[in-house]
Formats: sequence, C-alpha cells, structure tokens
Amino acid sequence: MDRHQLCEALSAAGVPAGLYEIADYPGPPGVPRPEDRLYLEKQAGEWVVGVQQRGVRTVLERFPDEDQACRSLYAKLTDRGPPISPLTPEETEELLHDSEGIQRRAREQLARALDAAREPPKGDTGQ
Repeated sequence: MDRHQLCEALSAAGVPAGLYEIADYPGPPGVPRPEDRLYLEKQAGEWVVGVQQRGVRTVLERFPDEDQACRSLYAKLTDRGPPISPLTPEETEELLHDSEGIQRRAREQLARALDAAREPPKGDTGQ
C-alpha cells in the first residue's frame, strides 16, 4: 500500500480526513485539521507513524518501507476498539431505577479527583 492507496482506503472506510496528516497529501480543501491528529511521513530514510498533540509531534512507530507504515496508520484509524458488551439485567435495572444515585456517585468521584489534582505533590513545600 502506498500513500495514495491509503488515502483512498481511509476515505472508503469513512475516516474523517481531519483526523490524520499524510506526507505530500494535503487532504480535501476546506477540511479543518484539528491540532491533535495522527501523521505519516518519511524521516531520515524511514517511514514514521506518529501523533501530533498540542503542536508536539511524537513518533509512535518506525518502518523500513511505506507499505508497512501505511498499513499501521490505517489500522490505528479504523480500529473501533473492543466490542461493546451488553449490559447485564442487573446493570440495566440499576440504570433505570438509580439514575440519581449514579449521578451522585459520579459527582463525588469528580470532586475527589479535582481535590487530588489541586493538592501539591508530596514533598513540595510550595516555595
């Protein structure tokens, strides 16, 4: 697979063009590209697949040829993750009848997480 075939395959799979950047392929005109995206490019004689986050590019994998790099990027962009498992009858019952309790517990967990994030690291005297 080359970059041209990769672009065609991603389009056929319904992957939004804004989620990736492929060297020498600017993508469709007028498609905004988010700051965070996966990319494919050639660096120092090898092909790399990486991620750009907040303007910082990080190489995830290096490949000796374009085909392997293209296949890797395709797999990353089309992976839907593990299949969703259906709820058990008990989980369904809880969702239907205890939504207020679920929301309360979620708010409590969020409050604890925010409190922990505000605490200075152990050993930090604040000076």
